[in-house]
Amino acid sequence: MTILVTGGAGFIGSAVAKKLVERGDRVLILDNFNDYYDPQLKRDRVNVFLKGVDVALFEGDIRDVALVEKIFSREKVEKVVHLAAMAGVRNSLEHPLQYVDINIIGTTVLLEASRKHAIENFIYASSSSVYGKNEKLPFSEADSVDHPISPYAASKKADELLAHVWSHVYGLPTTGLRFFTVYGPWGRPDMALFLFTKHIFEEKPIEVNNFGKMSRNFTYVDDIVSGVLTALDANLPYDIVNIGGDRENTLLEFIEEIEKNVGKVAHKKLMPLPAGDVVSTVADISKLRALGWAPTTRIDAGIKNFVEWYHHYYHV
Repeated sequence: MTILVTGGAGFIGSAVAKKLVERGDRVLILDNFNDYYDPQLKRDRVNVFLKGVDVALFEGDIRDVALVEKIFSREKVEKVVHLAAMAGVRNSLEHPLQYVDINIIGTTVLLEASRKHAIENFIYASSSSVYGKNEKLPFSEADSVDHPISPYAASKKADELLAHVWSHVYGLPTTGLRFFTVYGPWGRPDMALFLFTKHIFEEKPIEVNNFGKMSRNFTYVDDIVSGVLTALDANLPYDIVNIGGDRENTLLEFIEEIEKNVGKVAHKKLMPLPAGDVVSTVADISKLRALGWAPTTRIDAGIKNFVEWYHHYYHV
């Protein structure tokens, strides 16, 4: 099928695009290569990670109505995997208008183009951050998510509400995927694994939030990709689905694995819990399991793969 992947030069987007091509789909990538983090890493995902992978690249903004319309019309798009967004909880606290503009307006442009062109399935990235300060664990899709604690989380909740309208009013099949702490090779430089690895290699202190008393369902990128494809192929009329690992790890366990693979001990600077962050995110993944998906990569293997990639990519 012809599938448009927005944010296709991103961490998850490039991995999804590669897997789709490998299984025989025709893939279009739309990305604006913005400078939230080093654009060269995004270029290298396309030119190195996707080297030899037959994708059609469109460089532009998801808010550009004319460009989006041209892609849908000329390329005969059949399905959409919408991953383009401003990411990062903490950065959203400093630049809230940017997150509202890109994440909400951009998603609306794509939903409307998908409706107009009778797209068969619209998959989009939500986030575990929508659960906010919910205390009941694990987080279930049936839980209330009416109290986000960052502009990023609020923008993702807004995307879910918009998708609900386009599904129930216009009949567009949509599935929102609430990602839980994704990590792996080619990841974003603002993410904990990347920062910790960089600073441990350089023998600089790492900031350990909430004094290390945190836990996550760390989810390896390959498991995220297989979950995205599972949802894409399911063609659900409307749903919201958690996609996370099946094991809860503490932040200190995560750091220990990085230390083991880097071969150095981290100098830890214990910090309080930052604004917008939460102590634990644990996913109830029964809904996606029912579609035949299951995570397979533990943090020992996943972190080893990341450190090897980092060592090679940055020549450390």
